[in-house]
Amino acid sequence: MPTDDDGVERTEDGRYIVVNGRRWRASDPSIPEKLRQELVNVLMAARRAVRTEGDGARHRVQDAKVALGERGQAWWETVDDEALRVRVAATARSLLRHREGTICPSDVARVVGGESWRERMDLVREVAFALADEGMVQVTRGGEPVARGEGSGPVRIARGENFPE
Repeated sequence: MPTDDDGVERTEDGRYIVVNGRRWRASDPSIPEKLRQELVNVLMAARRAVRTEGDGARHRVQDAKVALGERGQAWWETVDDEALRVRVAATARSLLRHREGTICPSDVARVVGGESWRERMDLVREVAFALADEGMVQVTRGGEPVARGEGSGPVRIARGENFPE
């Protein structure tokens, strides 16, 4: 089996890594390296939280693994709209857990869309507003909350009252 630059053993198609003879789904290779590393950091922090806080922190591991493409719909398959929405939401939550303040919707789009991330921007904004409807996040412009369909221009995503830590 081939190994990558980090010495990780992979299947011939690159879709799985092999650890102690067991296959595990590899992260989506289209995620820009800086964002991939950030999500790996989120995953490691979530795994530590499971050890110290117990099962109540497992949702953080799930979000990070879905964002990385290691769970949920396989990244090499034809994109299912609902699965993509789930990945967008998981990515937004993961990045918000890692960063202070707000995140840019384009970072979420870069994770789920790879080189064609611009095509995902409308969906990312749509999912952000759906999460805002649940109180999970807040969509802002210039630091002020903005409602769906309210004007145009760049927005940011912040944690909402019901954000799942």
